[in-house]
Formats: sequence, structure tokens, C-alpha cells
Amino acid sequence: MSNYSIKTISENYKMTAFGVSFEDFNDWAGNAAKTAAKKAEITENGKLAELLALADGQQYQINYVIDGKAWRGFGVMGDFNVEDAVVLEFLAGDYLVVPGTGADKDSLADEITGKVFGGMLQEITDYKYVGPGNSTFVKAAENGEFYGEMWLRAKKIED
Repeated sequence: MSNYSIKTISENYKMTAFGVSFEDFNDWAGNAAKTAAKKAEITENGKLAELLALADGQQYQINYVIDGKAWRGFGVMGDFNVEDAVVLEFLAGDYLVVPGTGADKDSLADEITGKVFGGMLQEITDYKYVGPGNSTFVKAAENGEFYGEMWLRAKKIED
């Protein structure tokens, strides 16, 4: 079983992000292409840099449900008023924290996400993911590799 920990967040928090909605959640290739195109757009037009400058500089990849549709974006911790960005609310409670390491900064968030939704959640029997969203960050580690964590709000399953 993959390693994870439980961390409790005592207050609701917000994240501000740019992203795209998906019509078909199971269109993995199409959704990956839409996500990559959005990231390229906000990188090239400076919007992502503007958002990072307002916050602490840490970028997050965020999955959320907006108006009943799957949504993926890139953003920061905090509530900022930036044109075309959305502010997402994350609720207080217990969070599954799933760590990962890798050599490629750009693919590590996707690797952790794939591990979590590709079977790890089914292996965890004492907590269940309750959403409405999750976020993943990646930062440089000391050994030239990268370290990331995915945070998913979860509820303890009572016996």
C-alpha cells in the first residue's frame, strides 16, 4: 500500500486559479490536452506569474467540481481578485496527504494524481475522499529531485 498521512485543517481556506471544465471526465487524452493548453496560455500571457506574485509563489494543480462538471486548473493558496480566475473554497476537516518524489517537476503532480485515483483510494479503507476538490504542489527537493503532495479532503469511515 502507498504511504499517506492524515492532516487536519481547522478552518476553511480558499485557492485562486485559472482552469478548464471537462465535458467528459473519462476523456483522459482530451482533458490532458485541454489542461496543457490552459497552462501554456496562462504561462505565456503572464496571468500565472501575476497570481504567483500575489501569493507565496507556490503553484498548485487543482481538481475541483464546478456546477457539476470536473474542472482542473493551476493556482495559488489565498483569495485574490484576478480577471478570469476563480476562487475555490476548500473546507476544514481531515485531509489525506499523499507524498511523491520524482525527477521531472512538470509530470510529478500528474504522477501523484494518477497513483491516487488509479487505485490507491480503493486501498484506503479507514477514510473516503469527499471533495469537493483536491490540490497538488511540487517543489524542489535537496537531492535534485522534486517532492510533491496531493491533499484530498476525506472523512473517517465509522465502523
